[in-house]
Amino acid sequence: MDYISPQTLDEKTDEWLARIESFIFNRWELNPEKSALLIIDCQNFFVTHPEPEGAPILPVIRELARTFRDGDRPVIYTRHMHKGDGSDFGLIGKWWGDNIIENTPESEIHAALEIEPTDIVVRKNRYSAFHGTDLEEHLEKLGVEDLVVTGVMTNLCCETTARVGFMKDYRIFFPADANGTASEEMHVASLLNIAFGFGTVVKSGDITDAFE
Repeated sequence: MDYISPQTLDEKTDEWLARIESFIFNRWELNPEKSALLIIDCQNFFVTHPEPEGAPILPVIRELARTFRDGDRPVIYTRHMHKGDGSDFGLIGKWWGDNIIENTPESEIHAALEIEPTDIVVRKNRYSAFHGTDLEEHLEKLGVEDLVVTGVMTNLCCETTARVGFMKDYRIFFPADANGTASEEMHVASLLNIAFGFGTVVKSGDITDAFE
């Protein structure tokens, strides 16, 4: 995520939101009492290999997690990983070649994000956090209607999950400063897609303000 630094993240986020303004089709207001925070794949593999793609957004995500916990709302992490024998690689394994294997340091959630006992961790092996997982079961049990999507990578697992979540009738909130990927071009392209057809693109502060 070399297109942004922690020092310029707020300024860049305002720039991104200005760039997508004309593409925004709808704006929702978050209902904190029906919300959940989804933190996608903030694992050592993505944060430190080969570049720290998610590093600038980790403090933002950590603050959002604190807000949700303080508001007694769920914080849900996903961990993307595959079996060591490759039996669950599917086309992702053939596409990328370099994959996250279970029980390795690369598969662990980055230490900057402190998982609490009340947090939920969902294992996945496809771009969508809904595919072949119990994520939707958790959301239904917790009465979630508004899903705040954060993590890495913006244009792959985050956008795919947002699209699928929308099709499952969850209202999607997508903080531009709490998602990251390998290039600004890909990041902004995903923000455009989300804003036009799948959810409300916001700043993380908008989510925090809703809880206050």
